[in-house]
Amino acid sequence: MAETCEARMEKTINSLKDSFNSIRTGRASASIFDKVRVDYYGSKSPLNQVATIAIPEARSVIITPFDKSLITEIEKAIQVADLGFNPSNDGKVIRIQIPALTAERRKDLVKQAKTVAENSRTSIRNIRRDGNDELKKQQKAGEITEDELKSETDKLQKLTDKYIDEINKIYDSKEKDILQN
Repeated sequence: MAETCEARMEKTINSLKDSFNSIRTGRASASIFDKVRVDYYGSKSPLNQVATIAIPEARSVIITPFDKSLITEIEKAIQVADLGFNPSNDGKVIRIQIPALTAERRKDLVKQAKTVAENSRTSIRNIRRDGNDELKKQQKAGEITEDELKSETDKLQKLTDKYIDEINKIYDSKEKDILQN
């Protein structure tokens, strides 16, 4: 039971990290564009599959499409993704200047990160609850003894505490990253 719950908790942590990657800080990063989808011959493709993303400086990004005819589609996709960027192209590459974050925007991003972290904590607690319910069913059915139930419940609680601590560390790191100038 604990192994199943641990695998689900691990997925929650990975999901949290993915969500945090798309919350931008004051610096340029290719992961900001992870959720951008470009219309590529009728299907939506991730930006990193139709172009290279280079970070020449801390606050600038250069996107070079593999197929030059996609340049306007990529520009549109970035604007539709509502990342707060204003892309400009010269016919060959798209240049994006990442604006500095205002204090108000930083607070909003921290609030957003806090919400994502809290949702992850809730998810971990729900996994623990599901595990405990399953253990109680097994005990009622006579598959495990009361001592085994207590032991497995304790294991689940330790797992829950471990993963909630990990979420808190990841959140603290992201908050520090966002608030840095």
